[in-house]
Amino acid sequence: MFVKDIIKVKGTRVITARPDDTITQAATIMKQKEVGAIIITDDKNKLIGILSERDMARAIPDHGDDLPKLQIKELMTSDVVTCHLDDTIDEIMKLMTSGRFRHIPVVEQEKIVGTISIGDVVKSRLAHLEHQTNHMRDFIGGRGY
Repeated sequence: MFVKDIIKVKGTRVITARPDDTITQAATIMKQKEVGAIIITDDKNKLIGILSERDMARAIPDHGDDLPKLQIKELMTSDVVTCHLDDTIDEIMKLMTSGRFRHIPVVEQEKIVGTISIGDVVKSRLAHLEHQTNHMRDFIGGRGY
């Protein structure tokens, strides 16, 4: 299974914000779009960061009541790990586990073509395992062969 298989099912929708937007604006976008992270782009739609719910939650002890007024660029991760359509799901699981992050932008030729989450990866993996299980049952039962 490959990243492109997830994108085929999930689609290419990418939720973005600008670095000068506030954390309140970011949280509002995440709530409206029902996502756990947003991609931060510059004026030319170039990837410059990612901001997750986890980033915001971890900033509460340091910023308290000032957190909603901060700009995204003050909390976003600038050194973004990305993946490609031809990367395997196993590679992505290893990346997410070792990097301890849950969202990864999909980039092809320096263009953002999607975003996948650990939930997308797990859902895809479970669907693949279910397909394999059904195939084995059919094979063992002599159906279709």
